[in-house]
Amino acid sequence: MRTILSVGYALAPVGRDMVGGAEQVLCALDEGMVRRGLRSIVVAPEGSQVAGELVSFPVRPGPIDEGVRAKARAAQRAAIARALERWRVDLVHMHGLDFMEALPPPGVPVLATLHLPPSWYPPEVFRLERPATYLNCVSATQEAACPPGAQLVPFVSNGVPLQKLAAPVRRRHLLVSLGRICPEKGFHHALDAAARAGVPILLGGWVYPYPEHEEYFRTEIVPRLDRRRRFVGAVGWLAKRRLLNMAQAVLIPSRVPETSSLVAMEALACGTPVVAFRIGALPEIVEDGRTGFLVNDVQEMAEAIALVGTLDREECRVVARARFGAEGMVEKYLALYEELTGVGACRASR
Repeated sequence: MRTILSVGYALAPVGRDMVGGAEQVLCALDEGMVRRGLRSIVVAPEGSQVAGELVSFPVRPGPIDEGVRAKARAAQRAAIARALERWRVDLVHMHGLDFMEALPPPGVPVLATLHLPPSWYPPEVFRLERPATYLNCVSATQEAACPPGAQLVPFVSNGVPLQKLAAPVRRRHLLVSLGRICPEKGFHHALDAAARAGVPILLGGWVYPYPEHEEYFRTEIVPRLDRRRRFVGAVGWLAKRRLLNMAQAVLIPSRVPETSSLVAMEALACGTPVVAFRIGALPEIVEDGRTGFLVNDVQEMAEAIALVGTLDREECRVVARARFGAEGMVEKYLALYEELTGVGACRASR
């Protein structure tokens, strides 16, 4: 039986209700492996919910500073060591931005999935000397942005649980925007666009206790809230499904080069068009004029909101079923695991 050890970001619990894309992908892989009779071990902070076996470690609650980060990383490294001592692991799959600081000693193969823009990683990530250590991206756009000569295995697109997203919810004349509330996600742009379009909007997401995130929420989000622009806080899986199904459209106002977008995929699976800034890998997901609109600024976003009613919602579902299923993602990763734990794993330099 194959045994895969999955490791996320040291400060991010794993579970279906978590906001982070990396954590949701890890959760889907964990569930998919267990369904197929494989052993899935997950190293994650206390409070995580997994289908396989959890090796947890404590993370101090409260504001997150460098001291908290350092202690969490040390606890994570100790948990990885415990897991490798207890089980004979075939491969370690790492998902965190700072995975380099938790790499196990040479021996077991390691796959590190890069979930964030390549420029956010230290340059040495792309020239690792540890044997049997492989990198992969989650989109063609992200892969193309990696530095020349980066040693990558083929990218694997993210996926979402299509069947679980269906819900008998009545459509409402409102917009929805969801995600981690932080400066790079640009949710203040979504609030401004909704105001210009004259359509109510619900903003949902976690405000993690990073000083810069809390400052952004306090200075850019709160002043824009009113009776028609509401913040509903962190939403779990069922609440997210309801919001995505009831929305007229989902707005994605990120101003950084997103490497993927699970929210966009989930919205389309619900038959809900997406209006997003034309940046990063979003043009790989949103088909302009078919499943949503790609725009360049707040005014264009407001104008596109007025046009979402012209789009075919069933077409959104058809595209999602064809391209964004979590089962397809799991199958591709399992095939990659087999390749990387075999002889002569194939690397492809950019």
